[in-house]
Amino acid sequence: MKSLSRRNFLRYSALASTSLLLPNFLKNLQGAELRKIPRGAKKLIVIQLSGGNDGLNTVIPYRNDIYFKSRPQIAVDENTILKLNDELAFNPVMSGMKEIFDKGNLCVINSVGYPNPDRSHFRSMDIWQTGSGSDQYLNTGWIGRYLDSECESCKKTYSAIEVDSTLTLAMKGNHRSGIAVEDPQKFYMNSSENYLRDISGRKTEDDDSNVSYLYKTLVETTSSADYVYENSKIYKSKQDYPDTGFGKNLKTVAEMIISDIGTSVYYVSMSGFDTHVNQTSRQERLLKELSDGLRAITDDLKINDRLNETLVMTFSEFGRRVSQNASGGTDHGTANNIFLIGGNLVTPGFYNSAPDLANLDNGDLKYEIDFRRIYATILNKWLDADDASIMGDKFEQIGL
Repeated sequence: MKSLSRRNFLRYSALASTSLLLPNFLKNLQGAELRKIPRGAKKLIVIQLSGGNDGLNTVIPYRNDIYFKSRPQIAVDENTILKLNDELAFNPVMSGMKEIFDKGNLCVINSVGYPNPDRSHFRSMDIWQTGSGSDQYLNTGWIGRYLDSECESCKKTYSAIEVDSTLTLAMKGNHRSGIAVEDPQKFYMNSSENYLRDISGRKTEDDDSNVSYLYKTLVETTSSADYVYENSKIYKSKQDYPDTGFGKNLKTVAEMIISDIGTSVYYVSMSGFDTHVNQTSRQERLLKELSDGLRAITDDLKINDRLNETLVMTFSEFGRRVSQNASGGTDHGTANNIFLIGGNLVTPGFYNSAPDLANLDNGDLKYEIDFRRIYATILNKWLDADDASIMGDKFEQIGL
């Protein structure tokens, strides 16, 4: 057989490189029995705030003198805050979240963490994504194990989508994993019949053996990619989402949910929260983007009668220390707040009291609620799954 020309080699090498980014999609979608989730089926959206968001400048204990004394330069001005009750307020840039809160669609859980906290970004994120203890090392995520569990529909099709180019540990199970789809159209274009036809029309006989495996793999996934793309076009949102990667990803999630794509769990990440230096302006920009994005998707889902069947959870791998540092920022801390958004919250508003700033652990907040209790509650009460089996232990659930 003749050798490939340099031009053809480069062309097919590039194509192969692109396809090698897709195996997690392809393996999960090949032979899948695609189906739409029936109206009323519950959906979960997990939003990861990477870097360790400063919870005390997000939900502000504005009546606590210790807060202002500990943060002489970066404490939020009491005259600008968005008051939620007699003790706590949102950062002034969070008008969108305040609107959700006032409508009874937001629950704030304070002082969430875990025993023997780790201040490493990587290790603490692994703990949150796997749902493990600080002394456990797991290679599967809590959502991945949900897909591995008794979830019958998960055996027939994909049930979890991460709106990104790569898959986090949280979405990986032993036998099943979520899929990473950053853009349904790009996914379709990378494996559509039109694309395959273009490859077929340009290749020579000399190239056949070099691309046959790739051609076959792509052909096998054409129908699945076509389904995702065509159904994602059923609803195109007109809501005003932030013009950022995070905003666009939330819009993609809303369009998939409202189009009744067969997915139960969505995962979206937002980065940049590691605010050691000059925290105020940086965090406020991120909080405004988060708040405006959450308001947009909440309104989108509510207008389309999907908010009652959707639960949104935000988390960060840890909070920040109570006292500011010398660089106008905050260093890695421990406990933090979690936001839950939905139309069926039993406890809207504040689930528990403000963090106790007078009773610290070497300058850090003490956790009050183990995050695994929240996971267990969501798995059992929202996703109707065996939480103890998935979490590897029985955790006391909370009233959400």
